[in-house]
Amino acid sequence: MGKQLAPTRALAAKLIHGAFTILHENGNEMNMKDLFKQIEKKISLDDWEKERYEKSGYIRWQSVLQFFSIDCIKAGYLIKKSGTWYLTPEGVEASKESPEKLLENASKAYKKWKSEQPIIDKKDDEVEETIEENDSIVVFSDIQEKAIEGLVNYINRKNPYEFQDLVAALLRGMGYYTPFIAPKGKDGGIDIIAYKDPLGTTLPRIQVQIKHRESSASVQEIRQLMGLLQKDGDVGLFISTGGFTTDAKNTARTSHVHVELIDQNRFIELWESFYPKLNDQDKSLLPLKPVYFLASDE
Repeated sequence: MGKQLAPTRALAAKLIHGAFTILHENGNEMNMKDLFKQIEKKISLDDWEKERYEKSGYIRWQSVLQFFSIDCIKAGYLIKKSGTWYLTPEGVEASKESPEKLLENASKAYKKWKSEQPIIDKKDDEVEETIEENDSIVVFSDIQEKAIEGLVNYINRKNPYEFQDLVAALLRGMGYYTPFIAPKGKDGGIDIIAYKDPLGTTLPRIQVQIKHRESSASVQEIRQLMGLLQKDGDVGLFISTGGFTTDAKNTARTSHVHVELIDQNRFIELWESFYPKLNDQDKSLLPLKPVYFLASDE
């Protein structure tokens, strides 16, 4: 019989395994806010696990999950980007182990990465104190989540043509020319054409289709864009703020023509990355201001 885990590690094991299961049930990716809501619904949590730390005011189970998620990142099981958690293929495989074994494997990977740390685990009360006092991970995740939520709400308030202008601005920031932006009219077909040079003589030539709505883009819509890519050097770019169905993703992935899919999270990531290269007029369409934090181990 294996050694019984101390309370904090037992909570971490339960949360990590439960979070991995929920992620896998939802296509291996979820917004952190939605993931935490599902954890509250599906994982039994007692009063101690749900109470707030006296010093920081953060909820214990959320802080513990954030703290030990670093182990999972270093093990290659988990990726966090712009407020979204992604379960990797290695994470899917690792989740087949027991909660205790999953945590053990993740912690070993973290210790290997951070070789200067002691081999022997800290006592549970020391881990608990570390989680409570070193709350920068939770603070950063909380602020990042609020920032992403604010950007999402701002984008969602734009009408389809305003969002189309936003996409064109991003492409210009990436170094493309946008000679064609579809005027208001019937939905369907190509919304933006982007070139690497003013005349479109340099490959690739990007044909862009945009869906700005809550529902996911379907496989039929992806195939419609694929059918419009008639010339050698044509690349399809499908941007959907509502995301994509699983069939749509699989179709784009296995297509003989290059069709790149960009959901709302990835659009925000690209906007943040290329924001310094936008001109002032384009920046004003979705203005950003950087906030700097001390880097964590994530």
